[in-house]
This record gives sequence, C-alpha cells and structure tokens, in this order.
Amino acid sequence: MTSIQRTAVLTGATSEKGIGLATARRYAREGWGVVILDLDGEKSAKTAQDIANEFNVPAFGYQVDVADEASVAAAQAAVAAEVAAGRLPVVGALANIAGITSPVPFLETDLALWNKVMAVNATGTYLVTKAFLPAMIEAGWGRIVNMSSVSAQRGGGVFGKVPYSAAKAAILGFTKALAREVAPTGVTVNAITPGAVDTNIRVGSTDEQEAAINAGIPMGRNATTEEVAALFTFLSSEDAAYLTGTTMDINGGSHIH
Repeated sequence: MTSIQRTAVLTGATSEKGIGLATARRYAREGWGVVILDLDGEKSAKTAQDIANEFNVPAFGYQVDVADEASVAAAQAAVAAEVAAGRLPVVGALANIAGITSPVPFLETDLALWNKVMAVNATGTYLVTKAFLPAMIEAGWGRIVNMSSVSAQRGGGVFGKVPYSAAKAAILGFTKALAREVAPTGVTVNAITPGAVDTNIRVGSTDEQEAAINAGIPMGRNATTEEVAALFTFLSSEDAAYLTGTTMDINGGSHIH
C-alpha cells in the first residue's frame, strides 16, 4: 500500500467533470487519504469507494450540507472517529471547492438566490474551515485551500454574475485574514482563482456564450480540471510551506494584475 501520512478533506468533489473530483483523485494519486463531503451522500460514498479501489488509499464519503452548521459538525465528528480508530491518517489538508453560480442579471436576482449563493460559497467555506481547523492547529501542520474565481477579481462573467462574484470575493478576504491569524500555528491558508475551466458547468452553454469566454483568453483555451487540481495539491505540499494568504491565478492570461 502507498505510504500515507495525511488525509485531504474536500467539499463538492462528486461531479464527473468537476474540479473537485479531479482534485480528489490527484490527492489520492499522491498518497493522501481522501474524505469527500457533498450534498449527495450516495455519490459521495460511491466516489470515495471508487478512489479507494483505484488508488489503494483510505477514502470516505459523507452527505453534508456545507451551509448547515449541524451537518458540517456531524461530518467532522465522523472523520475524527475514523482518524481515532486508525482507519484514516490525520487530516492535513482542506480543499473548500463546493460552490454554485448565479447566471441571472442583478435585477433578476431575488433575495433567496442571493442568500443561497452566499450560503454555499462563502458560509460553507467558513463553516467547514471552522470545523476542521482546530485539529490542524493541534497537530501544528495544515493546509487550507479555498476555491475562489476570476469573477471575484474582475467582477462577474458569463456564468457567475453579482452574487457569485461577491461570494467569491468574500472568500479572498476570508483567506487573507485567516492566513494572518493562523500563520504562527503551522497552518497555511491560500486561494485559487480559476478562469474558464472545462467542467460540467458549461454543459448547455450557447455558442455565443462560449465565443464570449474564449475571446478573452490569450492562451486560446480553457483550463483542464487536472491543471486546477495540481494547484490544490501543490499548495497542500511541503514545497508550499512558506506560501500563505496568496491567491493563485489560473486563467490563461484572461486576467493579469
């Protein structure tokens, strides 16, 4: 069996063409234990089992609503029990990836949609981090990597308009402030801001939407999910020990600052 020292916890890692699944698989390929937290418990469990079978690492999946404090606390307790029982290595990385978009214009955005987008993207990042951070601090080592978006930097996009941009910008502020606060503990906190990525969120997009996206990318293509996943595992590695509070752009040159 691969030598495993730590476990990576990921939110939103069950979509077949998603960044989360690609990242979970990359962690496993690099020898990490894997925990998947997703709203679809059945898919979480199956995805974890598939990863365990393919990569010969311990992997568990749980049904979790990242915007619900009790649901997140229950998942954290379940993971802690597996660690205590020796079925999982200690949690060393948290990848906050779960998120939803807001494709409608601002004046068509009602309060329910605003609250939902904020809850899943921003509040979810806060709740899951708060649940898993104490064990990292106790261990004196940890890596928190938060998914933001180029939409937070330049304001909106074809698929992510005002609520999404606002929520992803909140994640950047959260990342920087928390990084400063926990820097003495051995825990780093960083963010990734992808531009256009070839994921299932693009299914059903129109030719006009795709043309608008591609026209703004100097490299002339979308990122692959594997390219984004590589940043998550790099920021979780020993090589990234002196990186904290950073924002890692991956956008093909569509936003340079």
